[in-house]
Order: sequence, then C-alpha cells, then structure tokens
Amino acid sequence: MEPPQGSAAGGRKRRRRGGARNRRKASSSSQQAPPLASAPPPPSSPPAKRRRKDGAGQAAATPKRGITSSKLDQMRARLSAGHFRMLNQTLYTCSGQDAFDYFKENPNYFDVYHAGYQEQMSRWPEQPVNIIINWLKSHNASWTVADFGCGNAAVAKNVDNKVFSIDLVSDDPSVIACDMAHTPLKTSSVDVAIFCLSLMGTNYPSYLEEANRVLKPSGWLVIAEVRSRLDPNNGGADPEKFSKAIIQLGFSLVSKDAKNKMFILFYFRKKEKSKAAKSIDWPQLKPCMYKRR
Repeated sequence: MEPPQGSAAGGRKRRRRGGARNRRKASSSSQQAPPLASAPPPPSSPPAKRRRKDGAGQAAATPKRGITSSKLDQMRARLSAGHFRMLNQTLYTCSGQDAFDYFKENPNYFDVYHAGYQEQMSRWPEQPVNIIINWLKSHNASWTVADFGCGNAAVAKNVDNKVFSIDLVSDDPSVIACDMAHTPLKTSSVDVAIFCLSLMGTNYPSYLEEANRVLKPSGWLVIAEVRSRLDPNNGGADPEKFSKAIIQLGFSLVSKDAKNKMFILFYFRKKEKSKAAKSIDWPQLKPCMYKRR
C-alpha cells in the first residue's frame, strides 16, 4: 500500500526547512568563529613525524643521505684501522720469513698495512725518514744505500744516491721483495744500510746480520726505532743493551739522537776489521701495538 502523497511532500518540505535551518546555523557559526590563522596549532606529533605521516611518499624520495654516508665512512675507517692493527701485530710477532710468505699469498694486505701506517705517521710531528733523507743529502751522493723495509720507497725518491729499496712485497719494480734476512745484495756492496721503523720481526737480529754482510768496511748503519720499544720503564728494551749488541756485531756507535718524543735514531759505523762476537745477547724488542681509537 502506497503512502499518502501529502505526507511524503510534507516530509520533503520539513527536510528542506531543516536543511535550511542547518545551513543558516552553519553560516552564522562560521561568521562567529575566529580566523584559522589565529588558532593555536593542535597538540599533535612533532613536525618531522607529521611529515612522515602526511607525506610518506615525499619522505621516501628524500632520505637523509648525508648521515648515512657519514656512518658508512666511519664504518669503513674503523674496519681499515682494525685490519691495520691486525697486520701490524702479525709483523711484530712472526719471523721475517713467515711475514714474507704471508704477504706473498696476500699482497693486497700489504697495501692495507701501509695505508694504515701512513695514517699513523701523519699524526707524528716529525717523520724519522725525513731526518734520514736530510742526513743522506748532507753526505756523499755517490754512496750506495740499502733501505731495509723501504715502504713506499721515500728514500729512493728523494735522494740522488743509488738506493736498493727492500721490502716484503711491492708492485713497484724498483723495490726488491724478499725476506730482509736474505737479500740478493752482494757482500760488502753498500755504504749505508737503513732500518727506519722496520726491525719488526721476532728474528730482527738476522736483519742486522744481513746488513753487516752487505755493508762495506766503514759503512754506516742508520736505525730509527719507536721510543716505546726502547723504554725499559715501559716494558721495552734497554737502549744501552741494544747498542751494545750491535757493537758486538762489529760496529761502533757514532751518535744517538733521542730528543724526539716518538723515536730514537742511532748512527753506527762498521769497523774496518769487524768481527762479530760468537755469542751476542740480543735484547727482545716488544711489539709496537697501536691503540684502538
């Protein structure tokens, strides 16, 4: 049964009147409300969180790359420093032959080591290799030099002398890669033998014996060593015992430079008629371990 027409129309009219009243109320309330600009901000989430909620697509398109890149750089630096400390400890606690074999199988590690070494040296106020270079320049340019543990061959690159650069491994064809206790140099063939922070193996006396073999009579033996390794008050060797052992090998101590706080320099000269003692009491040089920073 259909509803009466009049009641439907009346309903529509009542709805229209109600709608008009509502519109009038809304209009009047909008006129009475204060402007939106003067309304205080609602106590909602901070702006950064609101942006992530309201504009997720925009936030995803603009990630914080600077922070991410910085963290990655820090991680790489820590990883590289960790590798250097590991390799440094290996060199100080194994024999020269073991170190030679190790880096021969892993030549890339030698680059990692030297990168870390250069980073450590950059913090030193003075480089011992530069002092040795200047010492060579002040002497005879015709001298033949053997640089044991040459690293990046800084000596050969900065003097006019003929230099045999020796190290465990190198991609530089001018560097002789070998165990420093057994070099291919001829006996009594060089005027100067250098060990700049390179007496690292547990068999370091054999390196000095090899230097004695290749040096001419009256040849120079120049040694730069980390001060802490020759500090008996800090667990290091007695520098006097160290010098005495080299003297027993057939050298005389010409001078010692201990004014630098990071290293000590020794200048020995091979005796004209040198004869090594049958038994030499070599002091143990403690490993030089770099602290984690």
